[in-house]
Formats: sequence, structure tokens, C-alpha cells
Amino acid sequence: MPNRLASEKSPYLLQHAHNPVDWYPWGDEAFEKAAREDKPVFLSIGYSTCHWCHVMERESFENEEIARLLNENFISIKVDREERPDVDRIYMLFVQASTGGGGWPMSVFLTPDRKPFFGGTYFPPDSRYGRPGFASILENLARAWRMDRARIEQSGAQVIEQLREYSALSAGAGYAAGRDVLDSAFYAFRRSFDSHLGGFGAAPKFPRPSVYNFLLRYYAETGTGEALDMVLLTLREMAKGGMNDQLGGGFHRYSVDERWFVPHFEKMLYDQAQLAVSYLEAFQVTREPQYAETARTIFEYLLRDLAHPDGGFYSAEDADSAVDPSRPNDKREGAFYVWSHDELVRALGREDAAIFSRLYGVEERGNVRDDPHGEFDDCNILYRAGEPQPEEQAALAAARDKLLRIRSTRPRPHLDDKILTAWNGLMISAFAKGAQVLGEPRYEQAARRAIDFLRSVLWRESDSTLLRRYRQGEAAIEGFLDDYAFLALGLLDMYETSFEAAHLAWAVRLAERAIELFEDPGEGGFFSTAARPELVLRLKDDYDGAEPSGNSAMTLALLRLARFTGRDDFRASAERALKAFGRRLAAAPTAAPQLLAASLFASAKPMEIVLAGPSADPEMFAMLKAIRERFLPNAIVMRGEYSPVAMPAIEGRPTAYVCENYACKLPVTRIKALEASLPALP
Repeated sequence: MPNRLASEKSPYLLQHAHNPVDWYPWGDEAFEKAAREDKPVFLSIGYSTCHWCHVMERESFENEEIARLLNENFISIKVDREERPDVDRIYMLFVQASTGGGGWPMSVFLTPDRKPFFGGTYFPPDSRYGRPGFASILENLARAWRMDRARIEQSGAQVIEQLREYSALSAGAGYAAGRDVLDSAFYAFRRSFDSHLGGFGAAPKFPRPSVYNFLLRYYAETGTGEALDMVLLTLREMAKGGMNDQLGGGFHRYSVDERWFVPHFEKMLYDQAQLAVSYLEAFQVTREPQYAETARTIFEYLLRDLAHPDGGFYSAEDADSAVDPSRPNDKREGAFYVWSHDELVRALGREDAAIFSRLYGVEERGNVRDDPHGEFDDCNILYRAGEPQPEEQAALAAARDKLLRIRSTRPRPHLDDKILTAWNGLMISAFAKGAQVLGEPRYEQAARRAIDFLRSVLWRESDSTLLRRYRQGEAAIEGFLDDYAFLALGLLDMYETSFEAAHLAWAVRLAERAIELFEDPGEGGFFSTAARPELVLRLKDDYDGAEPSGNSAMTLALLRLARFTGRDDFRASAERALKAFGRRLAAAPTAAPQLLAASLFASAKPMEIVLAGPSADPEMFAMLKAIRERFLPNAIVMRGEYSPVAMPAIEGRPTAYVCENYACKLPVTRIKALEASLPALP
């Protein structure tokens, strides 16, 4: 029989709708029952494409004995971290503070008034991997609750107070980070950089595009070539490795080894969006086609596999998939993506298979050496092992197309088809910048359709409220700071692509509403959520991890909007945020590289490029091309009719005004003159 999760829309919650565990969704009903029955709460947080979430479900939540222990002694709640990042952040902070680590699935035990007293991540059903068994944990905690509840409740209250103090202190106030903090961040990244294989730190290696954003801007500002080199090597090595889907495009979540070879195979929308921008910016800096080509493969994957028919983009694809269509529940990580040597020979013929194998590292007995779980026996993960000769290009392209068609007939990984506003905001930015840098109209159209979709189904015009999630006809959950911030940035990027005033106007409304809902006007910075009675903490997120923090994104959005509109209130809010996190940046600058990028934007010489005259004139297109092929991270580009100061066309011709540090050069109507007036990279 299905449990209460069967009526939810979250794909993650629906995956657990037939567990024998008596699950509740997050809400008052569950906590009221816990108080009424005098039981602690078991809170399980994950997401639908999480490999170890699937493992814990199979091992524990489908286990009748463990379900009995949960149902008799606890009230069990399931939360999709992607729908409710506010809940996830609070209890992740507790798990990290109490255990020294975090991740998903996250398992936390709470008092009926929502205060945590014990937590961790994945627990096996019995003791293994150096972890205590979940069944014994449940028995011990149930016994402790019966025999020593007062101490547990006191501990929960103390934990919340400690977390509140920690989160308040983590921001600090009144200190504006200067050049010394930027330099300190650069040197810290340099120390952890892998100079042979790219990336920062040892295995496992995660892409963290906010680091690349900062380092490229640091290079543009200071001329430090090492900052650029670190980004370029990382992007090249990632693109070569198995972490990049060599056939279908798009990047997997992370690499379990140091050389980007063996990935964790899930694909997340936020990774595709941010990495596409990183490759586009690398192309602007270097003009090397390899970076543009990688960005194109990401976009083609998105348009083919993650696009909603009405606009907008789905959230993720799972790492696991069925090996055999006749056994859909027998799943293995990476099954959709890997190949045996014999499969390639059957598909391509021996001669073409030999060429393909040499170029993509295929071996007869498989190319995965370190495979502790035996998931890749006789299998090959494709990576770029060599460069094709000119005479091999045609055969290689035909082989890739054929293999992609064959792969499309395999059982696909699970698709998380919910549409999240924040992640779509990142995607709008990527497609808008792709249209600018690569001159591809399809990318602009994809960004516009996503904007139209979000506005039609996830924007409540009556009270200027943004919603977080759409799925199967239902829009729900009032948006968080990152929803407003990421979408505002996407709209600004789209305005600089199409120069449609509606995009700029909506970005302004989003910023105004975000200030109203989230800003701390006294201390500065932004809370991640509006004030909600069901939350025991209200946090200011400032860590730029797999996604930028809402504070980093909103600060940059406000700084850009202040330039576009001339509004001092937007700039003042951004400056308060930078000061609020100043001491945090000084103490741990590598934690917030996107906020450092915003700080660079705030302190650099401002540049405005204003275009006037007929928009359809070929000379106007040529001017835009000259601007867009350059990496100008501190510039904004606008049409003259929307500029705070009127800037007319000269004699009705396309005209460019380049203004730097609050002084404008003479207007130009010729491409050569425009190119001469634009700054060059170091």
C-alpha cells in the first residue's frame, strides 16, 4: 500500500511512496503527531538522483524490520533537498558541526519541536564500512528517548542556540574585504591546485565553477597568468575525461579519481549551466575553439535531453540505470554510458572500432582498474586518449553518431523532471551568454522560452512572489533567495543579449522583492529564506559550493542593476552585504569565490557600453560581435534608450559610447574605433 508520499509531486518523495516506512512529508501534521504521541522525529533528506540515497532505501527503508522500528518508535519525515533547501541547510549545518562531515542521504533525529539531537549521512542496515548499523542506532535512540528524554530535549535546545550563535558569527559585520583578501584567495587556490591534472585538492574531484569565475576575473584585474592557467588546465582535463559524456555531451557530477576519468554518473542541471559559462569565458579569453566546442556539446545535451516541451529545463538525470530492459529494477551505476569492446566491434566493425578504441581509450577487457564494487567489469568509460588524424575525422564522426543512436535505445537513467526556478535562472544565463559569444540564435530562443515559462507558471503577479518548483501542472513552494537571485542574473544576461526592456524590468522587480523578503537591513546580507515559523533557524548562506550562494548571486545582481538603473539603493544593499561577510572572506576566502568575484566587480573601474541607433543595421551586429568576443567582466552593455542618461545615435547611424570610471569617451560609429576603445586583457 502506498504511504502519504504518494500524493506528493517531488520525484524523490514518490520514489519512497511504497516503502513500508510510514513516511510523512515535511509539515505541521508530522510534528503535531510526534508531540501528541511523545515520539522523536526521524528526518531523512535526499534527492531523486542520489546514488547512496537509493542504496539506503533498498537496504533500510524497504526492510520490513527496520520499517517496524521506525514506525513503532519515531515519526518519519522525507524531504527533497532540492525542493526545500531551507530545511536541508539547517540540519546539514547540525550534521557538519556534530560529525565533521555531511552529504546525502542525510539522517537526522529531532525532538517534536524540530530541534536536532543526533545525525549523520548514510547508515548501512548493520555495522559495516566502519559505520554503525541503522537498526542498532534506531534501537539505542528509542531507548534513550524513553529513559533520558529530558537530557535529549535539553541537548536539542543547546544545539540550536549554538548553531544560532555560530551562524551569526560566521558573517561578522563592518569589514570590507580588500585586495589583500583577493590575493589571499588566489594563493590558497594555487596551493591546492593539481598542476598536472587540473582541479583543486585530491580525489574525489568536483567541478566548482565559482572558483573559475573568480580566477578569470582575478586574472583580468591583476594580469596574474597563473590564475588563468589554473582554469584553462582544469577545463581541458575535465573535457578530456570520463566525467564529460564523450558521446552525448554534458558533465557528470564529479570524478571519483584524480584524473577526471571515473565519474559519479548523475548529471545535474546546475553543473551544465555553470560549466557552459566557464567554457564560454575561457573561449573569450583565449579564442581557442576547443572551449567553444565543449560549451556547444553541453547546450546540445540540454536541448535534447533536459528541455521541457513548453520551455524550462528539468533538474537532473540519475547515475543508475537498468542493464537489461527486461529487469528494470536491476540497476547499476553508469550502465547507460559504458561500453564493452565487443559491443563496439559489433556496432562499428573491426576497423572503425579500432580507430574509435584508440582515440577513446577502449580496451578489450575494460579500462577501469580501480573498481571495488565490480560495477565496471569488462566495461569501458570513454575518455579522450588521443587526437584523430585529419583522414580519421569523418569516420570518427560517423561512429559517434551511430553509437549515440544505439545508446538511445538502452534503458535511460531516471529523469528528475521537476523544474526549479533557481537552476533555470542559471540555465538562462548560460544560454543567453552562449547566444552572445557563439552567435547561435537557438540559444537565445531557449533562454527566452525558459523565461516565458517561468513567468507564466512560477511568478505570482498579484503579490510579486516567485515560486520554487513546477511539476506536472503544479507550481508550489514560495521561492528562496537563490531563486530570486539566479533568475535576476539570468534576466540581466538576457537583457544584454536581446535588449528587451521587459527582462530588465522583471529583474528590477525581483531585486526589490528579494530585498523586502530576505535582507537584514541592520547587519547586512540576506537570509536564505523569508521568515517562516516552521524553521528553527534563519541562516545567511555564504558558501559557494556546487552552486553559488544566494548572497553571492544577489550581491552581484544588485551591483549590476545599480549600473543599469542608476539606483543607489541597490548598490547600498550590495555594499552592506559585502561588509557583512567581510570578516568571513578574510578568514576563509576560498569558501566564497563567487562573493569575491562580486567584490571585484564592485571595486574595479566600472565600464558601461551604450549602443544607440538602428538595431537591425549590419554595423550594429558588427559592433555587438566586437564587444561580445572580448572578456569584459566589469562591463555592462545597454541600449541608449534605456540608459539613465540619454545617448543618441550620431546622424542616425549605429553608435557606441564606451564609458569607463564614470567618464565617457567620444562616441564612435566605426568598428575599428570601437575596438580601439575597448580594453585588452593583460
